[in-house]
Amino acid sequence: MRHLTPSFPRAGSTLVHATAMALGLALSTPPAHAQLSPLEPALASPQPVPLPDPEAAQDPEARPTELLLYTSRQRLSAGLGDWSEVGVRGSHTTGAHVLQGELATMKRFGESGRFIGIGDTYSFDADWFGSLSVGAGDGASYLPDFRVDAFLHRKLLAERNLIASLGAGYYRAPDGHTDRSVSIGGTYYFSGPWIVQGEVRLNRSNPGRVDTQQQFLALTWGRDQQTQVTARHAWGGEGYQTIGVGTALTNFKSHQTSLNLRHWLGADWGVVAGVERYSNPFYRRRGATLALFWELP
Repeated sequence: MRHLTPSFPRAGSTLVHATAMALGLALSTPPAHAQLSPLEPALASPQPVPLPDPEAAQDPEARPTELLLYTSRQRLSAGLGDWSEVGVRGSHTTGAHVLQGELATMKRFGESGRFIGIGDTYSFDADWFGSLSVGAGDGASYLPDFRVDAFLHRKLLAERNLIASLGAGYYRAPDGHTDRSVSIGGTYYFSGPWIVQGEVRLNRSNPGRVDTQQQFLALTWGRDQQTQVTARHAWGGEGYQTIGVGTALTNFKSHQTSLNLRHWLGADWGVVAGVERYSNPFYRRRGATLALFWELP
């Protein structure tokens, strides 16, 4: 395999991909998706899932079943070709479990691929909940042969409006490289319509024991069942990123910024629209996502 490495010095430690934290609610656990970029929060579509209200976070059964259909287009520099993607994600709450599923088809770097993923978020008690998700691609070079991500969350403070999270992940790629990661993060719900979220993640890629560090910050304004706007910025190092059969980028820095709107058009349905910009020393990527969601009884 051909590996492309930037000319600047190697980073000393690694933080992994900025995955949005599972908050024990429908579609709040990031799907275990493509090796799109470790900076991506929700790899099925390049936009983070908006965070729910604190009241919903306290009671997962208050959330109905949700179905989301999305399409995405991305334009890349350096002659790497445009991306396209369509997919469906869904969740269903039953007892203390929130079951999630995802199916996506896409074309990236001139190669078509398909991905399937499933997950479960489980509330242990009023203060603790955790999530586990697994997924696999169809052999496309930029999709995982297999990946698994797990998070444990604890609600803190008198009003339980601070959620601390600890996570771990494993990713095995078709080219044989692997990623192992650990992460720590937090989400704070203000009394008004503001939510602040952040995460730091350490990743080790092999072969080569490439250690990288990544982090992200996100700010959400708005309320569930009305309108929510999320701004997010992620930055840090990446160990490996496959950009086609036989070619991978290794040990480099990247940045990603996104702005997303989730708006209810009716009592049980609405739209999600987002734009983003991603850059590394080798190429730039700009794109947009449009989705429709339904909340079902």
